[in-house]
Amino acid sequence: MADEPGEKQQKLQSALQDYLGVRHIELVTNGHMALELALQAFGLHGQVITTPFTFLSTTLAILRSGLTPVFCDIDPETFNLDPTKVEALITPQTSAILAVHVYGTPCNVDAIQRLAAAHGLKVFYDAAHAFGVHLRGKGIGGYGDAACFSFHATKVFHTAEGGGICLPDADLAKRVAELRNFGIEDGSQQGTNAKMDELRAAMGLCNLRHIEEEISKRARAAARYRERLAGIEGIQLAPILTGVRPNFAYFPIVFHAHLFGASRDQIFDRLAACGIMARKYFYPLTSVLTKRSSRWETPVADAVSRNILCLPLYPDLSLNTVDKICNLILQSR
Repeated sequence: MADEPGEKQQKLQSALQDYLGVRHIELVTNGHMALELALQAFGLHGQVITTPFTFLSTTLAILRSGLTPVFCDIDPETFNLDPTKVEALITPQTSAILAVHVYGTPCNVDAIQRLAAAHGLKVFYDAAHAFGVHLRGKGIGGYGDAACFSFHATKVFHTAEGGGICLPDADLAKRVAELRNFGIEDGSQQGTNAKMDELRAAMGLCNLRHIEEEISKRARAAARYRERLAGIEGIQLAPILTGVRPNFAYFPIVFHAHLFGASRDQIFDRLAACGIMARKYFYPLTSVLTKRSSRWETPVADAVSRNILCLPLYPDLSLNTVDKICNLILQSR
């Protein structure tokens, strides 16, 4: 029994390939299964170098695929995996690098690809935060051997729940399609039930029509945050890199308490007391939650996780509310 997506799934698949500028995208039930199936489709063994500064799903996908995560520290400015620290972690057991476009900021894809080519490694990107992001005019899903999106309801684009795997190769796309349907196409692969359904695909088609408007609304709120908080001593904002069209998925701030005069946790509590729900995202680190990595000394990631706060950011966030949040933060000093 071949995996035959329904009419809405086929339409969404085609529309996403056009919007993202990718050759192939396979739709799955959620972003976590996108990661698992991408890793499994390549038949990897051994170790995968990844970042601890991510949602637990990234590391669990590695573990559940029978692989060992090796945590590499992050860049203190972009919060992404630091390519200058990857090579020291490569061993004969290393088979891949799984990097995350954290908060939608693209990784240093050129440096990562050079390392992978030099050592014969596969490159996977967890692009859960990066839907609609472009780097040098190219959709972020077109980088690496595979890029995985989450279409969870909290994301810039969503299908209520769902995910997608972007692949440059038709044979790999077919393999993923088989794996998501129990692997029963030829009986040679152990797959799972990770198919997207027609209801979620229909929601995706509706939401995709509004994606540019949604990003534009987010950009407006993010611009006001930057207007109010940029240049304040002790506040570090995530960069908008040259050549990047961002999607404004998140608005993270690192608070340097010795300069700002208040800690991340104090500001979190102050906002919560006023009914404003910010997120300590990501805290705790993945490396704290699992000790099954062979190396997990990541001091930069540790420090960032203790001091970062994601402020509310969504399309209908009013500028008045942004100002209220900024006032509360600045009055905390």
